[in-house]
Amino acid sequence: MTRALIGIIGGSGLYHMDALQDAKEHDLETPYGRPSDVLVTGKVDGISVAFLARHGRGHRLIPSEVPYRANVHAMRQLGVRYLVSFSAVGSLREELRPLDMVLPDQFIDLTKRRDSTFFGAGAVAHVSLAQPICANLSDVLARSVDGAGLSDKVRLHKGGTYVCIEGPQFSTMAESHWYRSMGASVIGMTNMPEAKLAREAQMAYATLAMVTDYDCWHPREAHVTADAAIANLMRNAGHAQAIAAEAIKILGRELPASAAHAALDSALVTTRESMETEVRGRLETLWS
Repeated sequence: MTRALIGIIGGSGLYHMDALQDAKEHDLETPYGRPSDVLVTGKVDGISVAFLARHGRGHRLIPSEVPYRANVHAMRQLGVRYLVSFSAVGSLREELRPLDMVLPDQFIDLTKRRDSTFFGAGAVAHVSLAQPICANLSDVLARSVDGAGLSDKVRLHKGGTYVCIEGPQFSTMAESHWYRSMGASVIGMTNMPEAKLAREAQMAYATLAMVTDYDCWHPREAHVTADAAIANLMRNAGHAQAIAAEAIKILGRELPASAAHAALDSALVTTRESMETEVRGRLETLWS
């Protein structure tokens, strides 16, 4: 099977990768069902990459319908060790303006309906999630803005907390003010449980959050609508493509270390030897 070092998950508005050469589609099955769409592998500057449209091409899946476990497992089947997420978010802070980009380093998970672990049903593990983002991978994304020649075009903010809600509805105003009182920086609907699953799959994970709106808390700005959010996202799509291409080049050159690559070493409660054959077969991709 084709192998890929780097995985790119494209969110709203990012349904393909312009820089991908020798593209090949893979219709994969996983123990957790089928991914959102085919995975597309290819090369960027000679480096192997796998791309997946989180919501499916044509944007067919609401956030709660995204098969997060299948998506992450399929990436791991292809050998991915660095998983980069691109996501649309609303801003919960005055200084984070529409069309800005944010590199969150923390999450608050308020989702309710999503399977958030590969474990259970015969195997127990508890991975550390104190630092859910790989700092080295996030640093690569930050440097990629400069490397792509976008430092004078993109306002990039390093750090912050991403609160993930179930959706698909946007927040009530009371909720929006509540999230602000938590200290959250941006709000989205898709990075959880994606980040949790990436850690269980021993992949370094980072997300580039693209601000499209001010949610509904702002007293002087229009409340978020899908049309307005997508319009702003598409204005940033070209920048996202350039940043992704540059990040791939840096990752292929540097292969940064990540604690995530050994996340299961201290997390397994059920030893691999004591797992039943079916259970080991379901999970073996995570530590291969």
